[in-house]
Amino acid sequence: MKDVQESEFVDVVVEGSKSRPVVVDFWAEWCGPCRQLSPLLEQMAEQHAGQVDVVKVNVDHAPRLAQQFGVQGIPAVKAFVDGKVAGEFTGLQPAPVVAQFFAGLGPSEADRLVIAAGTESDADRRRSLLEQAMELEVDHPAAALALAADTDDVEAARAVLARARPTPEVQQAIAALSLTATSEEVGNVEDLRRLVAQGDEEARVALGRALAAGGDHEDAIAVLLDGVRTPSTKDEARDALLEVFTVLGNDHPLVKQARPRLAAALF
Repeated sequence: MKDVQESEFVDVVVEGSKSRPVVVDFWAEWCGPCRQLSPLLEQMAEQHAGQVDVVKVNVDHAPRLAQQFGVQGIPAVKAFVDGKVAGEFTGLQPAPVVAQFFAGLGPSEADRLVIAAGTESDADRRRSLLEQAMELEVDHPAAALALAADTDDVEAARAVLARARPTPEVQQAIAALSLTATSEEVGNVEDLRRLVAQGDEEARVALGRALAAGGDHEDAIAVLLDGVRTPSTKDEARDALLEVFTVLGNDHPLVKQARPRLAAALF
């Protein structure tokens, strides 16, 4: 198992856990139970190689990390998933307990089916694998996203996404579907631009949605902000703008620029 220094913890553990789980053994050389647990963790690392990474942090060499993650006794074993602690135990534990801890970190059967579907070239077979995954986990986000992407039926895609856990990716997909569906109902961009130019305020929100659905997010945000500033379309434009924000994600530069402008327009 790799000994991780304080300076590399973020890269190896926090960022690394965004690709696959990372189990951290907080230990010290003077700790007898730590030395007893170490061979078992080594065994688990071998059994789960390629699926779970296992590293060690010497608390005497990295006291700030121990304090940051609330290590009050050692050995303290913490599993990181997506940059956060997802599970932990403290003290020397029996082999079955440690094995169960690791088993809960690896891909589930539903995960494996989704992975298999990703390599399947036959559309019917791929769909069957994804449906099996959702039978095992009715709210599996990756399976729902893949099923939704596999259909041209907007309502069917919405229905399957509605069953999924509301991860950021699922919320983005739902918002994108909403924008697309609305834009298909209201007509093309040029017709909507003409209506807005003629003073049709109701067409402004539809134009913003249509622009966003077509990928012109910067123009869509500008149009919808104008809609928020208009009393008759304020609420509808705000809701559409928030959908655009969801599609782009909070870290997108356009969203960061537009949020203060939205707040100013609202208040």
